[in-house]
Amino acid sequence: MEIPLHLSGSTVDRISGDDVVCLVDGEHYPPVTTATLEALESNGAVVSGLVFLGGTEKIEDPTAELATTGGTDAAEMYIGEDGDVLGAIERAIFEQEPSVIVDLSDEPVVTYEDRFEIASTILPHGADYVGADFVFESPEANDVLEQPSLSIIGTGKRIGKTAVSVSIARTMEKEGYDPTIVCMGRGGPPDPVVVDTSERKITADTLIELAEQGEHAASDHLEDALLAGVPTVGCRRCGGGMAGNPLASNVVAGAEQTAGLADGFVIMEGSGATMPPVKTDARIALIGAAQPLEHILQYFGQYRVQTSDLAVVTMCEQPLASDEKIQQIEEGITSIAPDIEYLLTTFRPEPGEDVSGQSVFVATTAPESVAPTIETTLEAEHGCDVVGLSTNLSNRSKLRADLDERMGEAEVLLTEIKAASIDVAGRYAKENGLEIVFMHNEPTAIRGSVDSLEAGVLSLCERTLADRRSE
Repeated sequence: MEIPLHLSGSTVDRISGDDVVCLVDGEHYPPVTTATLEALESNGAVVSGLVFLGGTEKIEDPTAELATTGGTDAAEMYIGEDGDVLGAIERAIFEQEPSVIVDLSDEPVVTYEDRFEIASTILPHGADYVGADFVFESPEANDVLEQPSLSIIGTGKRIGKTAVSVSIARTMEKEGYDPTIVCMGRGGPPDPVVVDTSERKITADTLIELAEQGEHAASDHLEDALLAGVPTVGCRRCGGGMAGNPLASNVVAGAEQTAGLADGFVIMEGSGATMPPVKTDARIALIGAAQPLEHILQYFGQYRVQTSDLAVVTMCEQPLASDEKIQQIEEGITSIAPDIEYLLTTFRPEPGEDVSGQSVFVATTAPESVAPTIETTLEAEHGCDVVGLSTNLSNRSKLRADLDERMGEAEVLLTEIKAASIDVAGRYAKENGLEIVFMHNEPTAIRGSVDSLEAGVLSLCERTLADRRSE
């Protein structure tokens, strides 16, 4: 009597009662593959399609040699034309509509890099990708928003997502799109909190008071509300999966609160590389030019770009990124997502109040290498005298040392809104009689398929509304 094949736990847990497409290769002896297909079906799977990934060592005709036993004789075989296995996978998904893709292949037909590319092809269609010891789930997209919407996601942290979100919200507010922002932060509130600056004025003293009460006074929703001047909902999240799903969050509840706030656009703002688990009409991918190239164009950076409508690349200047690397990013984006609109940008400091004629101390999270650019821009375009500058806003002990050493004759603390800018720099400035002015980092266009961030955002809004009208 033949002993039944044992299936790994991750596979069995995912297939019971599901329509399944399997990825197979020619490096396995065909009877082994067909026996595994039968084992899947005996455990409740309905194998409706097979995608042949390649390999010729042990197989000559996959259609004849694989789909012949058990229930698999009804499975449709998909073979990529000219080796286009990703195209074959997509055809199988479109025609069979599986909930799970099970990978029965192995090295050398598929490599580690290949599997990330396969996952980036599968997940946008809402299917899960399962192998012997891995599961990649399609990120949640809860359909809870009533208003037109877009999400802003990132390929990493410290790439300027909050700054870009503020600029987008300002543009939408100026053009009458009446935006509301929903944030998700690692320091967000335990219950979603609505902040409306038309009803509640937020100042440096307000934030310092919150910090003294033990609250996170620089949470993204407070920064967005203060700098963008639009209603903002603050949420929290913990953990982030490789494809962008948070492990735990109250974001869905926060998104639901927007129904009573306004009829305009909802901006769902991601956190780091983690995406809001909420379905939106459109998506903007934010990319940092200083990131490793493979994190942008491979792994799940590719997935984030390919599922977006507009890509905004920040920090496109030396010494953060060479001209050669910026060109590689530009060419890579248009290669993996030919239809996407994109824009290359740099950040330039923009004080929230007039600081002309005043001596300022600047606190920023920007790399030390761009400090000269920040100083030059502030003095040339905003007429202030930079008497001190710290790039240690994310390092409290070094920030304190910089304040003690470099504050000098400053009249104004000009700072980004981060935790240490309130807890450390803000308190220091208040104790020493300095005015506190918050600083926005404005994305400035270099080149792209759109002329400016404003043009890209407004085009996306118009297309979103047109699509909703046509439904």
